[in-house]
Amino acid sequence: MRPVSVWQWSLWGLLQCLLCSSCLGSPSPSTAPEKRAGSQGLRFRLAGFPRKPFEGRVEIQRAGEWGTICDDDFTLQAAHVLCRELGFTEATGWTHSAKYGPGTGRIWLDNLSCSGTEESVTECASRGWGNSDCTHDEDAGVICKDERLPGFSDSNVIEVEHHLQVEEVRLRPAVERGRRPLPVTEGLVEVRLPDGWSQVCDKGWSAHNSHVVCGMLGFPSEKRVNVAFYRKLRKRAAKASARRSKPLGRPIIKLKAKLKPRVGRGPIKRLLAQRQQHSFGLRGVACVGTEAHLSLCSLEFYRANDTTRCPGGGPAVVSCVPSPLYAASSGQKKQQSKPQGEARVRLKGGAHPGEGRVEVLKAGTWGTVCDRKWDLQAASVVCRELGFGSAREALSGARMGQGMGAIHLSEVRCSGQEPSLWKCPHRNITAEDCSHSQDAGVRCNLPYTGVETKIRLSGGRSRHEGRVEVLTGGPGSLRWGLICGDDWGTLEAMVACRQLGLGYANHGLQETWYWDSGNITEVVMSGVHCTGTELSLDQCANHGTHVACKRTGSHFTAGVICSETASDLLLHSALVQETAYIEDRPLHMLYCAAEENCLASSARSANWPYGHRRLLRFSSQIHNLGRADFRPKAGRHSWVWHECHGHYHSMDIFTHYDILTPNGTKVAEGHKASFCLEDTECQEDVSKRYECANFGEQGITVGCWDLYRHDIDCQWIDITDVKPGNYILQVVINPNFEVAESDFTNNAMKCNCKYDGHRIWVHNCHIGDAFSEEANRRFERYPGQTSNQII
Repeated sequence: MRPVSVWQWSLWGLLQCLLCSSCLGSPSPSTAPEKRAGSQGLRFRLAGFPRKPFEGRVEIQRAGEWGTICDDDFTLQAAHVLCRELGFTEATGWTHSAKYGPGTGRIWLDNLSCSGTEESVTECASRGWGNSDCTHDEDAGVICKDERLPGFSDSNVIEVEHHLQVEEVRLRPAVERGRRPLPVTEGLVEVRLPDGWSQVCDKGWSAHNSHVVCGMLGFPSEKRVNVAFYRKLRKRAAKASARRSKPLGRPIIKLKAKLKPRVGRGPIKRLLAQRQQHSFGLRGVACVGTEAHLSLCSLEFYRANDTTRCPGGGPAVVSCVPSPLYAASSGQKKQQSKPQGEARVRLKGGAHPGEGRVEVLKAGTWGTVCDRKWDLQAASVVCRELGFGSAREALSGARMGQGMGAIHLSEVRCSGQEPSLWKCPHRNITAEDCSHSQDAGVRCNLPYTGVETKIRLSGGRSRHEGRVEVLTGGPGSLRWGLICGDDWGTLEAMVACRQLGLGYANHGLQETWYWDSGNITEVVMSGVHCTGTELSLDQCANHGTHVACKRTGSHFTAGVICSETASDLLLHSALVQETAYIEDRPLHMLYCAAEENCLASSARSANWPYGHRRLLRFSSQIHNLGRADFRPKAGRHSWVWHECHGHYHSMDIFTHYDILTPNGTKVAEGHKASFCLEDTECQEDVSKRYECANFGEQGITVGCWDLYRHDIDCQWIDITDVKPGNYILQVVINPNFEVAESDFTNNAMKCNCKYDGHRIWVHNCHIGDAFSEEANRRFERYPGQTSNQII
């Protein structure tokens, strides 16, 4: 029988289908995965370097041509849509200015605007496919959550780059000296390639290469290596290798004598093994010195069939110089350096060390930097200036929260070699040029210190909460134990969460009844007292080996609840200055205020209801500039109803008002319980969430402020007993640290204050950390204050 052709079978199949009733009905559902209609004809991939598998430059293939997306108007909402196209559940961030390197070809999309709920990027608004006025220096990237959509197959959507790239770098000490302190500052350079860790051939290695490697490892600079020492090690390793290749028969004792160098046999054995394994994976590294990552340098990878690797050379060795913050932990001797002036750059609002909003000091006042043209080179200059390594990320769009006050710099363009951000070309700006929604930030590379291995949480519902356990003891006697809950508070919890790498502390708990302690019951640390800026609990004051707890038992031990975000309250200092005045208020109108302890102690002996009290009144406007809403620590069930004023108190103490002498002596004070935290007003694009009416939820939303007018009860300081003179008016928000914030240094406001017995002048009001140290010293000794008399 003659075979039937495929064409004949197709005709026969078609005829059968036309005659079959099942073909005439509605089609049966397909079991194959259905592709979203909006994404038909498009393919997506992540590209660029250095990057991880879930981040990179976004590239789209349309009509057979790959292209990129411009970062103009790009938002996190657009990143959410693109990450779902790429098979991830959501986005955790996005990048601009070609962080992963500039792409090639077309720029497919510009001014992309998404709400974040679109099924496909084709549903988002844009200028149209291929219509763009951008260059590839503006290519957008995304950082997706490392979690796949259920059932998603990436074989036909995400393109995998097959060329090699350097993923990580580390230093491996060549000489073993027991348990080495961290961080490691000198050793053989090793790079992680897809098939494991490899060494770098040192032929042509330069100081610029070392500068880049040290920056990646979190060190601001490098120093010269003792090349002769490592050359001697290599020679001895080569001799040992030659002896092993010769026939046996030579005396063993003589061989041992030959192999007895001053540095010990360990380094030689290790170098010998490395030579035999041909562990070199990289050669020809040539960096300029301004690169933020080794992958950005010119380099070559050895091919798999290269039998001879690094002939006549050896593994590259680098020695880095840690900043004083990390030099102590590495056991290095602190070098005597010339005293330097006050830092002119700082980071604010970061959840982890080495990250935050960039602020610069100009004319004695701190201000922010506009993110226009902000890139990795400028960010790296900031990081190194602060004693960290190069920058991991250059952040834009106020990712670390909005600042307040002046914006000092814009369009900063650094080469990467400058010693300070102020040495980079920049433009001074006016208020119309930039807003605080464009504040620039950085994430810096930090040295690995291993502090996170000495602390852990247990018993919590998630990895962000639980009872705190610390590792104590020396080599051979290490053990895990608990921390006494006595006096454990927000500041101590902030340090614990920072050491754990979990950001800020939402709560510091002194009792942990509802968390199972497991088999750890011994309390090994007590009397912990932190300032809140330490990198680990080891740096906080404590009782040492003399552990003493007022309450015994594992349920009275320290616990924390950590969070990646926190609020940040800031008082509008100019409003205090503009609204301050004196009022003589009759006693018969102050019964409610007396009930709430809003008057001086001498009011108790006054002739009620006759007479009056002299009050310094002013308005206070408290902004939340953080990245989380400010909420009272206590829940609604524990708020206290005050019949006198008809409101609930959600915090015992919300602000402290003080009148101080120039030497800091308090002569008058007032306090304000949280009458009701609410959103009085908000920024244009922010909606109110909290209000006092009808027993509503209390708090201050990010981007909103709570206004306490000068004419409400307790919005004053009782100055009845204050003598005429020159003083300092001080207002402190959240003084007892009841609620965690990202920054407590900006919670205090100070003003110069002159009182003549009848009138008062309040001027020069500023946030406590808004001035330089020298400006603060001038503030505290302005003319006439030393005698505290009217001038």
